Amino acid sequence: MFEGKALKRNRGTTEPINTKPLIGYAVVGPIGNVSNTVASTLERADRIQPAVSVSSLGNMENSGLVDVKPGIPDVIDKIKRCKVSDIADPSQMKALRLPDSKTAGKVVRLMYTNDGLALLALASNAVHKIWKWPRDDRNNPSGKASAFVVPQLWQPRNGILMANDVNDNKPAEEYTACIAVYKNDSYMMSASGGKVSLFNMMTFKVMKTFVSPPPAATFLAFHPQNNNIIAIGMEDSTILIYNIRVDEVETKLKGHRNRIMGLAFSQTLNILVSSGADAQLCVWSIFGWEKKKTTLIQAPTGRQSPLVGETKIQFHNDHTHLLVAHESQIAVYDSKLDCLRSWTPKDALAAPISCAIYSCDGLVVYATFCDGAVGVFDANSLRLRCRIVPSAYIPSFSLSGGNPSNPLVVAAHPSEPNQIAVGMTDGSVHVVEPSDAELKWGGTPSQDIGPSNSSNHSLSSQASELPSR
Repeated sequence: MFEGKALKRNRGTTEPINTKPLIGYAVVGPIGNVSNTVASTLERADRIQPAVSVSSLGNMENSGLVDVKPGIPDVIDKIKRCKVSDIADPSQMKALRLPDSKTAGKVVRLMYTNDGLALLALASNAVHKIWKWPRDDRNNPSGKASAFVVPQLWQPRNGILMANDVNDNKPAEEYTACIAVYKNDSYMMSASGGKVSLFNMMTFKVMKTFVSPPPAATFLAFHPQNNNIIAIGMEDSTILIYNIRVDEVETKLKGHRNRIMGLAFSQTLNILVSSGADAQLCVWSIFGWEKKKTTLIQAPTGRQSPLVGETKIQFHNDHTHLLVAHESQIAVYDSKLDCLRSWTPKDALAAPISCAIYSCDGLVVYATFCDGAVGVFDANSLRLRCRIVPSAYIPSFSLSGGNPSNPLVVAAHPSEPNQIAVGMTDGSVHVVEPSDAELKWGGTPSQDIGPSNSSNHSLSSQASELPSR
């Protein structure tokens, strides 16, 4: 369980950061520091009670929460008494819109580098952008991404763009873009309807291209034990196991009925899980690549089955529990692909879900919604902890409607559990976190809910035993 005080973040001053630009690169946008007040609705980490395990929470129906397993009835009423806080005012949090001299196209993919020092975005026009935070002894000694320090938009002085190969027969916006970064952050693979490109992230140069369409690549995932092997989800519903070093397809996996939307490796279970636009999950052994199991995502009550549409997946830090995000729900599955818990949009968060992701410590799930809101959920129970109202982090947001920008993707910082980045439909990127390093989002269940069942392993206990990445 993530408890106690987080690392102190240096607060901003009125003095600009005296940081030299990166040698050989142009800096686009200002470099500076921003400060804000402490949120009254955020709760101090040292007051937070232990999280409740998946197995001990029982059958919950509050806030669209659905449990497909039998549980303890009296837990329901106690959880209904837990208050969900709203982060509705900019003074309650710190939000930073990243500098960008020219925004073009929706942000369709967004991720932090593995070291947490930079943020990488891929727009629907097939162009990548990288923001890198300056290292400064006074204001940002770690050099990590922060909403309190304005980063540099990083690009070579020769003006070269890190752009994907595109298919001349159809605009890049009509394809499913995909991106994956090497563990050491030196190289990146990406595709936007054309060939898969291997980029040097220091020079922006294309080192290699492969897998010419059609069909186009729709998702990329590096093998956890061999960076020369990459799984490539395809538009025609197949998955290629590709060896980069020898430039050949080792095998082709077939099991879906629609394009591949997600791939996730588990080092603990030695499997690859795939998700498709057919709302189907498939499990493949990484030894021989045979298919072990297939299951359909369960449709919520009142929703037509089978489901269709983009389905995103991510393994928890324990490499056993799987987060599944669809516009109709977020859900947690176990190693047997049985659904342990699910939450469906309703009440204050009734809009379709656009994206969801675990925090780096595995204790929280962040979900973005098509109306601009962000939901913060307990990873164990999928109980809504707090809702970030769009006007709190989008300066131009109007409650009267007609807003041109909503979140499409969300990324979680690899070492700061309370920091996220949100990619928008207008091409902008916002970094969001609590306004004080000692605070965290929302609250946790009250003490009267009862302790976790010690005989069961909750997600929080597993997360605390594992490194954050």
